[in-house]
Amino acid sequence: MAKVIRLARFGAKKRPYYHVVVTDSRNARNSGAILETVGKYNPMLAKDDEKRVILDIEKIKAWMGKGAKPSDRVYKFLVNAGLVSAKPV
Repeated sequence: MAKVIRLARFGAKKRPYYHVVVTDSRNARNSGAILETVGKYNPMLAKDDEKRVILDIEKIKAWMGKGAKPSDRVYKFLVNAGLVSAKPV
């Protein structure tokens, strides 16, 4: 089973709120078959707000150690958190 760290959408219409979750890559985005929630992302907050992206770094490190690959958006969050280096352009 290929594990992936990605966003799962929650919230109301036009008021998105995302959980950063670890799941099998074959599952649908909001299937409910998640292994663990490792963070939250609220795009409705200002970009400089510290509560916009909340990550549990220790859990993410553990899952990446087990082979989980982050999605593109989650990878950007990890770059901003200093957990991984930026992809070469």
